[in-house]
Amino acid sequence: MVDYNLIADLDSAGQDLDAELSGMFGAAAGDDAIGGLIDTQNEEFRVGTILTGHVVGRAGDDIVVDVGLKSEGLIPTDEWDDGTTPEVGDEVKVWLEAVESDSGHIILSKRKADRLINWQKIIESKKEDDVVEGRVMRKIKGGLLVDIGYPVFLPASQVDIRRPGEIGEFIGQTIRAVVLKIDTERRNIVVSRRRLIEDERSAAKERLLSTLEIGHTRKGIVKNIADFGAFVDLGGIDGLLHITDMSWDRIGHPSEIVKIDEELEIKVLAIDRDKEKIALGLKQLKANPWDEIEQRYPVESRQKGEVVNIMNYGAFVKLEPGVEGLVHISEMSWTRRINHPSEVLAVGDMIEVIVLDINKDKQEISLGIKQTQDNPWEHVAEKYPPNTRIKGRVRNLTNYGAFVEIEEGIDGLLHVSDMSWTKKIGHPSEVLKKSDEIECVVLKVEQDRQRIALGLKQLHEDPWSRAVPENYIPGQIVEGTVTKITNFGVFVELEDDLEGLLHVSELADHKVEDPHAEVKIGDKLLVKILRVDAVERKIGLSKKRAEWSAEQEAEASPEPQKQRRGGLEGSGGPMLDVSGDDESDGDAES
Repeated sequence: MVDYNLIADLDSAGQDLDAELSGMFGAAAGDDAIGGLIDTQNEEFRVGTILTGHVVGRAGDDIVVDVGLKSEGLIPTDEWDDGTTPEVGDEVKVWLEAVESDSGHIILSKRKADRLINWQKIIESKKEDDVVEGRVMRKIKGGLLVDIGYPVFLPASQVDIRRPGEIGEFIGQTIRAVVLKIDTERRNIVVSRRRLIEDERSAAKERLLSTLEIGHTRKGIVKNIADFGAFVDLGGIDGLLHITDMSWDRIGHPSEIVKIDEELEIKVLAIDRDKEKIALGLKQLKANPWDEIEQRYPVESRQKGEVVNIMNYGAFVKLEPGVEGLVHISEMSWTRRINHPSEVLAVGDMIEVIVLDINKDKQEISLGIKQTQDNPWEHVAEKYPPNTRIKGRVRNLTNYGAFVEIEEGIDGLLHVSDMSWTKKIGHPSEVLKKSDEIECVVLKVEQDRQRIALGLKQLHEDPWSRAVPENYIPGQIVEGTVTKITNFGVFVELEDDLEGLLHVSELADHKVEDPHAEVKIGDKLLVKILRVDAVERKIGLSKKRAEWSAEQEAEASPEPQKQRRGGLEGSGGPMLDVSGDDESDGDAES
């Protein structure tokens, strides 16, 4: 793949170094015959040549050097880049810049001589892809200037694998790099520290992957931190230390456990050699707190813990680092109706719990708070045996009944079928309203299921057991009110909450297609009782048979028939004494 950034860096390197070298060597910097400038005994003493001189003394901060001319030359001491101080008699190679200055001295430069000599050595000993070492001198446009004995260019993109935010931090450091390009015509050299690091890492990666095994413990340096984990340099390849493998305890972010450039001892959990991926673990170096969980937290034992997280369905309680249990919302109170765990608990609370269950494989513990207190349901059966009359408040209405609060947190169910002996109730709201204070009878207590069945109709005797059969005898004629009309017949109310069915076939002598054409809701009718079924709680009626009986009665006696009243309490509406009629005539569905 073509590195276009590197190409651009190389192109600009020549221009940047030209400016640097021109400042050092002037016009002579472009001379291809550089070897001719290096002359230890050049009798012509040409400006721009390298001469051999000897230190003869010192003048202030300058070193006095004799090169065989009529006057000596002065060289600043800081041109000895190695930091040494020359002694009288030392031989030194110098660059002749001018034969005579304004002060009468010749102008010499040791640094420029060193640069040209070193350039010659470099091009003779180094080639592209060789490794060189040097000290970073300063920043220049596009990168750094590195002294390897001769100034070379290190592009900013080649400083490191990940481009640093400020390359100036490398100034003064000694670095190693690979030679990318040598331009002998322009005397430019471009180097790359990044290439060297990549090559070394690649070689180290191959060695590491060939020897690394699952279960090995190694040391690594944290190079990067993300929300899901940290990347650790194992020495040539990065491994992923996932957040779930950092600690047995709950952590919110990897930065709570590791820091950039921190050295860690980690364990190899998995290796994918094809994809060059390594999974690492930190917590695996410590004992798993779940290994002997049943011995430390036996079921039914009482424990103390800290609430560390609250969800809609419950609260997590830390029993020890790395061990948390769940208190489900249903296990927080025996009687209180809790909509959200925050009504009872807050993060940071220290609470007592009972261990309810342990799933070691899934690393789950079920805990309970209510089990630390007496269960009021254990005493409900004793306090409210069957047939006990209790008073309560209607807390809620449903399609199938009403929940009645007997005491705080203890509800009983009053089923719709237990509200009336005689009236057919479609919805509890026909009888009760929310918050009504009512009296009920306890029918049944299911302690294990924490249920109490209540009855309202049981406050009174069942009229179908005695009163209805005694007061409504087949053959009698009674008066009732039409309450409902259906396609199969008419419901007639004989008294409060007691209805009979007048089947469509018993409405009239003729065939009735539509009952609505014969009667209307609210009509008062004389009907004959055909049957009374106490088991099914049904009364079958006939309108047409009542009319026949009335006609027969009128023919037999011109005087008005004496009426008597009957019902559940001795007055079930007017009845005609029609003893002698066929009591088995007709039948009706209820």
